[in-house]
Amino acid sequence: MRLPRLRGPRWPRPLRGPRSLAGQLFAMQVVLVAAVVVGCAVFAYVSAGRQAEETARRQATAAATAVADSPAVVAAARTADPTAALQPYAERLRRDAGVDFVVVMAPDGTRWTHPEPSAIGGKYLGHIGPALRGKIFPETHMGVLGPSVRVVAPVHDPRRGGRITALVSSGITIKTIGEQLRDQVLAVVGVAAAALALGGAGTYVINARLRRHTHGMNAQELGRMHDYHQAALHAVREGLLMLDGERRVALINDGGRELLGLSEDAVGRPVGELGLPEPLTEALLAPGPRVDELHLTGDRVLVVNASPVSGGEQRGSVVTLRDHTELQALSGELDSVRGFAEALRSQAHEAANRLHTVVSLIELGRAEEAVEFATAELELAQALTDRVVGAVAEPVLAALLLGKAAQANERGVELTLTPDSRIDDGVLPPDLPARDLVTVLGNLLDNAIDAAAPTPEHSTTGTPRVLVTARATGDELLLRVADNGPGVAAEAAEEIFRRGWSTKQGPGHGLGLALVRQAVRRNGGALALDRAPEGGAQFTVRLPLRTGATA
Repeated sequence: MRLPRLRGPRWPRPLRGPRSLAGQLFAMQVVLVAAVVVGCAVFAYVSAGRQAEETARRQATAAATAVADSPAVVAAARTADPTAALQPYAERLRRDAGVDFVVVMAPDGTRWTHPEPSAIGGKYLGHIGPALRGKIFPETHMGVLGPSVRVVAPVHDPRRGGRITALVSSGITIKTIGEQLRDQVLAVVGVAAAALALGGAGTYVINARLRRHTHGMNAQELGRMHDYHQAALHAVREGLLMLDGERRVALINDGGRELLGLSEDAVGRPVGELGLPEPLTEALLAPGPRVDELHLTGDRVLVVNASPVSGGEQRGSVVTLRDHTELQALSGELDSVRGFAEALRSQAHEAANRLHTVVSLIELGRAEEAVEFATAELELAQALTDRVVGAVAEPVLAALLLGKAAQANERGVELTLTPDSRIDDGVLPPDLPARDLVTVLGNLLDNAIDAAAPTPEHSTTGTPRVLVTARATGDELLLRVADNGPGVAAEAAEEIFRRGWSTKQGPGHGLGLALVRQAVRRNGGALALDRAPEGGAQFTVRLPLRTGATA
């Protein structure tokens, strides 16, 4: 018994998708070119036919009138045998005029001449009535040689008072006209074929280039890509900026406008005219790639990545922008916390050393000296804490100063708070973020401690010192940090606030003073650099304490 053969599932054949946009345009353009060429060829053929017939009629008219006006024809018409004189004359004129026949006939239509000698003496096949009335008229009629375009003209005899004594008919056969037209049509067909080939080749080249630019996609795919493209641009919160080969803005999304502070008319404008900070403008104008570069605008810290566009005639670039402001502020706070932890570690280490000293003195039986040593150290540490806390009631600033003081002490730098420093509790307005105060004062103290700390390249004759003033008077908060380090050269007074400027080697430096100026400007304040009384650098920050003073 034969078992039935099992068959797998029959899947429907996949439908072919629509042709690519370039293919559709190519087909349409080929059809249009072919239609235009064929239309022109038909028009040329019809025009050539009409022109050939009109030319034949003019030739026949010229030949007929020339024969009718000839004195020899008038004289021959008076003789008894006109054929003997007119037949050679008519044949010679026929060949010279390029017509197929010249027939001279009597007024009753009897032929005196004809290209076919057997037709002489027969009746003319055609109309002669208008000619007998003295008119020259054309017609197309069937004759001995076939259908022809002919003209009949009357012959007037002056001696007989202008009476019509003969008629002349001249014409060209339709066959001859068709042969002439065929030559013209072949020429027209050749030109049309060449035009069609040239048009097809040009269309193919143009569409091949279009196919490369559209990557072989059809109109539906391009439309869908455009919709996704627009949706993605508006959905992405990060900034996206596309520059063309001339470094003009070709495209920018909503996030890019917000991060860069640009208006709706940014598209089409050169990067140099957008009013961006100079370092950021230079980064956007640079041809090479950029990877995670930090740049500052008026109130933001941006991470910039740029990648050049390849494959076009003019190379542009695609730039992505990420807002790093909050993260940078949190990094600053984390650095402060790390500083506090380092200060606590340092204090714990010093406390352990002092405790060991006290224990050793007690073990040696010098209890009084141990108590005196411990009391002196406690009073010194408490005096610094009492002085900072008593002068600065703002807890964030107080904690920052105590932590930085411990760091400075570990590096051999004396951090001192000026006697006129005073910030009462509740003086700072709510719209002056403590985070910005940490950014400003923390970076200034770090730079001052680094500048004052003794190094092999720089050493001071006195004690390395950093002098801090924190004072809130009236409607202004004054923060001043001075050191007795080497100071800042006059030519670098403005350059130090640029991103990337630093006297330290290695990555990760050169952003602190730029962030300080950004925070000061964001809060409507002012930042100044002077020479400190002890020879180093002195930075002075003035921030308004009025509510709503944020710039």
